[in-house]
Amino acid sequence: MALILDHLAVACTDLAEGTAWVEAQLGVKMQPGGRHVRYGTHNTLLGLGDIYLEVIAPDPDAAAFEGPRWFGLDHFSGPPRLANWICQTDHFDPVAGPPMALTRGDLRWQLTVPPDGSLPYDGAYPTLIKWDEGAMHPAGRLDDSGCRLRHMTISHPEADQIKSMIDLPDPRVRFTTGMPSFVAKFDAPNGLRKLT
Repeated sequence: MALILDHLAVACTDLAEGTAWVEAQLGVKMQPGGRHVRYGTHNTLLGLGDIYLEVIAPDPDAAAFEGPRWFGLDHFSGPPRLANWICQTDHFDPVAGPPMALTRGDLRWQLTVPPDGSLPYDGAYPTLIKWDEGAMHPAGRLDDSGCRLRHMTISHPEADQIKSMIDLPDPRVRFTTGMPSFVAKFDAPNGLRKLT
């Protein structure tokens, strides 16, 4: 089953800082997201047409929760940066980790989270998500920012192996061999913009 690009994630240690960074880079305003009680995080969101962007950070007001945070946030440091990508699937695989059933409002989904909360292959391997049927996808609930992903380049020492492990017929996603990193370019209202 082919994967479908769902959304991109910018990780940060402070949500206000991460949101301000994305807004400055792309020249658009993000929207409030919500809290993820299960993992002690909160986010802001940006509609990108068929996909969306989220900025995610530990929530300092979160109640106690069991286990590590997802998206490797317990070990994240430094400035905000593009750290992960998420793809829709109907079939989970063991590389991405076990699927966890999650809810927020009328949204219900399963998302792969390794037991230690890490990101497989430094985030170069996608986190996998399956939305329950019946609710509108988050991208359809967001205001249109006017930004569209032109392409995202995923760099990793094992890029060729990762690419061979997934079926993603999306020309916007590219792989290159190198140190782990992401570069995403967007057609924005004020021209070509970039997140790294």
